Amino acid sequence: MKALTHIARELLRNLFGHPGAAFSSFMSLTLLFLLFDLFWIAAGTSDRFYTQMLSEMEMELFIEAPSSDSTQLDLQPKLQEVDGVKSVTFISTDQARRRLADLIGADLLVGYDSTNPLPASYILTFEDDALTTKAMTEVETQVLQMEGVELAFYGQRWLAKAEETRAITLSLGMILGGLILMAALIGSANNIRLMTQTRAIGFRQMQILGAGRMFLAAPFLLEGLVISSLSGLAGWAAVLYVHSRVSFARFELVLPPLEEMAMFVGVVSFVGLVSGYLGIRKMLR
Repeated sequence: MKALTHIARELLRNLFGHPGAAFSSFMSLTLLFLLFDLFWIAAGTSDRFYTQMLSEMEMELFIEAPSSDSTQLDLQPKLQEVDGVKSVTFISTDQARRRLADLIGADLLVGYDSTNPLPASYILTFEDDALTTKAMTEVETQVLQMEGVELAFYGQRWLAKAEETRAITLSLGMILGGLILMAALIGSANNIRLMTQTRAIGFRQMQILGAGRMFLAAPFLLEGLVISSLSGLAGWAAVLYVHSRVSFARFELVLPPLEEMAMFVGVVSFVGLVSGYLGIRKMLR
């Protein structure tokens, strides 16, 4: 009990005996963690937008002209059996003409009533797990081998760019997260090291009297843990407050689940614990 009382008293002395250093460490860590929180939200929001755009992707298959009705009828069940295909919709030449008129705002095929040059086609929609460059390429290769299919069209270049952007965002997030945690670790460790230097004489006296390494290090380990935990919580508190006050008409900010927020606070708390050990390590030799 006396040991716990001593550790708690030393922790309070570290925090309130040097309020400027403790507050400076708290603010610098809060800003670092807030930067990562904002990047996390931006990545989640862009990923949600990417997913919504991707869910609307279709592949249009143009039918060879002239083709018999039986050929067109035989194609639909074959297309429905392709892996990843969710639905198949047939677009006749008349429907294609109306779609073009709706898109342009005028019927450009006036005078072609008897010889409509537009081909018939099928519109394919896909399951979510099939909306990748690799899967779509496999579908394209498979359907082009079917009798009657002349051309397959979908946003191939857009899909490749979107996947590339998504991968870059993930890589940047990992790099940024690593740099932030490293900066937090170094900054907190240096701050604790400075505090231990101001109390070096008393520290040595306690070592001579037989105080154990863990007993001496505990207040500083807890200091790093407490400051990092509070900084992580303060960052998310600021984000949640702003999110409750600000809204956007064109898109919705995507916040990570509370479980992931709590996991992040747990990770930064562990980083604070490690920084406390690094800050006190020299004094324990």
